[in-house]
Amino acid sequence: MDAASAQESGRLTFRDAVEGDVPALVALIESAYRGDASRAGWTTEADILQGQRTDPDGVRRVVEAAGSRLLVVERDGVIVACCQLEHRGDAAYFGMFAVRPELQGAGLGKVIIAEAERTVREGWGVSEMHMTVISLRDELIAWYERRGYRRTGELSPFPYGDERFGIPQRDDLAFELLVKDLTTTGAAVTR
Repeated sequence: MDAASAQESGRLTFRDAVEGDVPALVALIESAYRGDASRAGWTTEADILQGQRTDPDGVRRVVEAAGSRLLVVERDGVIVACCQLEHRGDAAYFGMFAVRPELQGAGLGKVIIAEAERTVREGWGVSEMHMTVISLRDELIAWYERRGYRRTGELSPFPYGDERFGIPQRDDLAFELLVKDLTTTGAAVTR
C-alpha cells in the first residue's frame, strides 16, 4: 500500500505536530529505541545506548523551528509513528523516525518514509533526502538502502558525554550520512 492509498482508506492520517503532542511523541520515540519496550520492535538501540533518546525540549524545538516539521502519523486517532522533516537548502533532513514497536515489521515504515519523501519533494522542491544513522546499525541501514538510500561513508562523531542523546554502551559509535536522490521516479523499494 502506498501513502496515498493509506490516506484515502482512512487507515492512516498525516499531520504536523502541535505543542500538545509533545508528551505522546517523546513516549513514542523512547519506546521505539530505548529500554525493554523497544525490544518488541527491531529498531531498538537498547544494546548500544541506554538512557533517553530525546526529551520534551528536543521534540518541542523540532515542532517550533522554522523550516522544520514533525510529521505525526495516526491510525483511528492514535499516534502510531512520527518523523522529523527539516528543510536544508536543496535537501531535506529526515530524523526522529519512530514507529510503535508492536507495529514494526508490518510495512508501516515504508508508507511513512514514502509520504515524507513526497511531502518534502512537493512542498520544498528539494532534490535529496539526508539522514544520519549510527554506523553500527547494519540491519537498519540495510532497510534504508532497500528504500533507495545510499551510504556516503561520511561519518560524524557521536556526542559522548551529552546524556541528552543517551548513555553509550560502546566506545565506537558514530553517525553515517545516508542520502537519497528524490529527482528520480520509481527509486528502488523492496522488502
